[in-house]
Amino acid sequence: MPNLRNLVLPNWALWGVEEHRAPCLSPSSSPSSPPPMSSLPKPNGNGNGRSRWRSFLQNLGRVTLITIAGTGGTLYYFAQKDRHPGTQLPPDPSKKTVVVLGSGWGATSFLKTLDTDEYNVVVVSPHNYFLFTPLLPSCAVGTVSLRSIIQPIRYVTRFKKRQVTVIEAEAKEVDPVNKTVTFHDNSVIKGEVVSTTMPYDYLVYAVGAETQTFGIPGVKENACYMKELGDAEKFRENMMDCIETAAFPGQSDKEIDRLLHMVVVGGGPTGVELSGELHDFLVDDLKYWYPELASRLRITLIEALPTVLPMFSKQLISYTESTFKENKIDILTKTMVKEIKPNAVVVQKEDKSLVEIPFGLLVWAGGNKARSITVDLMKALGAAQAGKRGLAVNDHLEVVGAEGSIWALGDCTSTSYAPTAQVASQQGGYLARQFVQMAKKDALERDLQVLRAGAGSEGGIEDAKKVEGALERMRKFAPFSYSHQGSLAYIGSDKAIADLPIFGQGNLATGGVATYLFWRSAYISTLFSLRNRVLVSTDWLATKLFGRDVSRE
Repeated sequence: MPNLRNLVLPNWALWGVEEHRAPCLSPSSSPSSPPPMSSLPKPNGNGNGRSRWRSFLQNLGRVTLITIAGTGGTLYYFAQKDRHPGTQLPPDPSKKTVVVLGSGWGATSFLKTLDTDEYNVVVVSPHNYFLFTPLLPSCAVGTVSLRSIIQPIRYVTRFKKRQVTVIEAEAKEVDPVNKTVTFHDNSVIKGEVVSTTMPYDYLVYAVGAETQTFGIPGVKENACYMKELGDAEKFRENMMDCIETAAFPGQSDKEIDRLLHMVVVGGGPTGVELSGELHDFLVDDLKYWYPELASRLRITLIEALPTVLPMFSKQLISYTESTFKENKIDILTKTMVKEIKPNAVVVQKEDKSLVEIPFGLLVWAGGNKARSITVDLMKALGAAQAGKRGLAVNDHLEVVGAEGSIWALGDCTSTSYAPTAQVASQQGGYLARQFVQMAKKDALERDLQVLRAGAGSEGGIEDAKKVEGALERMRKFAPFSYSHQGSLAYIGSDKAIADLPIFGQGNLATGGVATYLFWRSAYISTLFSLRNRVLVSTDWLATKLFGRDVSRE
């Protein structure tokens, strides 16, 4: 039998043998005593590195888990807080009644800032929601869901200190003499009462404006708009109709080219952003699901002025035009629309020649004009309202001819400011603060009456003088002053432009992918609620992962 002590084993086997037999190799060691440290195998140089890497991964996992749990918990807390408003004070008959007409940027900003503890507030609007209009072009092509950019107006009113009455109805008449508003229920399903008249102490008039067609024949009958929620729905439906009809067997090449020609009239931010979104839809989705048609889709932007986006700097206008040229979007400037036929638009070029351009879908993104109720109110106020574009207001947003009872905000007014959401939002906040000051002034007037009625002592006279001084200061309302926060526009291909003021030292003009990320972050922060921010962010992520939905009802 061979001697096991003389048996030579490979190095890899000695590890296991020594590990198990080391206690028995030394005669002086007992079975229960541990082996000497010198006899244990030493780890190689990589063991320490693996240990550090394992420790790093463990710490990273803990931090990630804590971050996810903390973010999720915070999101859940605020979401539940938004879903469960507290109790409100009932209407107070001793308070004055403020009627707000509209639920757009101006009216919603006013409601968010107003202290309803001082007033009984009634909101009358044909829509029971606030619409985030800057993302309407994104909804038109399916980048963002329509439900993601609206928020019920009751989301604002239910969190106010005192109950606010919300009525979904269309205002038909304002009587500035008797201080009443008549409104009508336009719902499909109607009750016993469909029209009523309500008195007011103060009226906040924010009904917005209609799309200006300039009396051009065929605009109302043959064009889509891009102003309301229904306009984006109609555009998307008609766009997919054009594409599916072009895919129908037997269509001639000429007819396919007509159906796949999308024309946008208006070179402002809405028209430019819609053109950019249409290009993204073509590049990101249409070429995959309709490869036989994608190369034939054309986009044309028509503008009567010499350039698009006249509110931006020249370098940004040039950047937009070069980006559109690169994306094969045709820009026709100095081109006036003369007539819109069912299948073609007649335009007059700079040389006065008339050209007929066939199209499958045309979007009219023109200017604004006053609604009929605004025109009627201007007539009722007489010579004080001589303009045609909208209601004339003073520096405190009071309607001229109805000072102290009617204030007007946003697109329904005729001011030196551009009819933008930014202007209307700042006007709403300013007016709400003015109403708070008015409530304090009324309270001081009541206190002064009490002090004067009981003025017999020297202390009472002194108190009355102090209240008079405070009251005099309260009567001096600061005029409205607009602070421009910059202009943003998306131009397609994950690019945007921005014209931003820098501490009163001029403007920063920038464009590109980084500006596009800023554009998205700015819109996310401006959105109405946490719900809107989460839904829009989710829509953007879903579009990036899965593309836009090309199905239709």
